[in-house]
Amino acid sequence: MNKSQENIDKIVNGIKNANLPQTDFVKMMEEFHDPFKVLICCILSLRTNDKTTYPCSLRMLGLGTKPADFLSLDAETLAKAIYPVGFYKNKAQQILDLSREIIEKYNGKVPCSIDELVKFKGVGRKTANLVMAKGFDKPAICVDVHVHRISNRLGWVKTKTPDETEMELRKLLPEKYWLDINTILVTFGQNICKPQRPYCDKCPIKKYCETYKNKED
Repeated sequence: MNKSQENIDKIVNGIKNANLPQTDFVKMMEEFHDPFKVLICCILSLRTNDKTTYPCSLRMLGLGTKPADFLSLDAETLAKAIYPVGFYKNKAQQILDLSREIIEKYNGKVPCSIDELVKFKGVGRKTANLVMAKGFDKPAICVDVHVHRISNRLGWVKTKTPDETEMELRKLLPEKYWLDINTILVTFGQNICKPQRPYCDKCPIKKYCETYKNKED
């Protein structure tokens, strides 16, 4: 095992062993193992914090859990259920359109392919990778703002965009970490490695962090 690989193992295990609290939304997404539920709840979460997204997701899932369930809904009813997530009216229409497209083009089943998933309007690589990992249990690296920020702070990558980070992490991370790296780093980012004023004094992996080392120098 090379030094780089050893440090990755220590970082991942160090975060996991810290037993940081997960938000209700993260816990829910971990429990789904259902690509459609992961897809529509991920759409709600875009540009909205987990605390707001969680109850809105529960209300939405009370209306339906399969694409066919949403065909009989109108946009106003769904928008009311998912308020106040960001852009709730647009997201309501997006979910209705997406549900119809899944039925008409994919026989009612969410496609198990990143290339196919990103064909849906409003679905980018972040959402597609999360559906693959948490919906289909297929190795995929979902890079959101937390994963992008922390990967750069740790010195794993030197990238400017989440998509660039994903491609670099695919080269760097052993596949055994792909399914869970988003959950691990999101939880770490929500509790310790925050965007502004990270809690470096409480960080369980600071001795492996390039940004922290540079602060000390």
